[in-house]
Amino acid sequence: MLLHITTSEGVPIYMQIVTQIKHLVASGRLSEGDELLPIRALAEQLVVNPNTVARAYRELEMAGVVEKRRTAGTYVSGAGSPLARGEQARILTERIDALVIEAQHMSFSTDELIEMIRARADHLQPKATDSSKEPRP
Repeated sequence: MLLHITTSEGVPIYMQIVTQIKHLVASGRLSEGDELLPIRALAEQLVVNPNTVARAYRELEMAGVVEKRRTAGTYVSGAGSPLARGEQARILTERIDALVIEAQHMSFSTDELIEMIRARADHLQPKATDSSKEPRP
């Protein structure tokens, strides 16, 4: 788990840790059941006080993103954090906004854009395998 901490932006270090771990979970780079680095190990890696990492882990636990297992470490929650889902929605919304703006600049209507998205989604859907049919190229 590689996190990047900066002191020049004015964002508290523990919040940077929280935000980055939430992003890793939402993006799928950290999956349910994955173990986070121990507090001291992450503190050493980031060159910060262990209390800072402990505070970040507490925030993540209260948000339901991670769960502590006594004497066994901190793991990505299996409960399916609504915050992780919210972060995924935020990421997709940013991409949708960019796509809509680009389509508008190219004079595509919303209906045309939606139809193009449906066509691409249909094309990318896994096809059910039927042994009596020829495979699609």
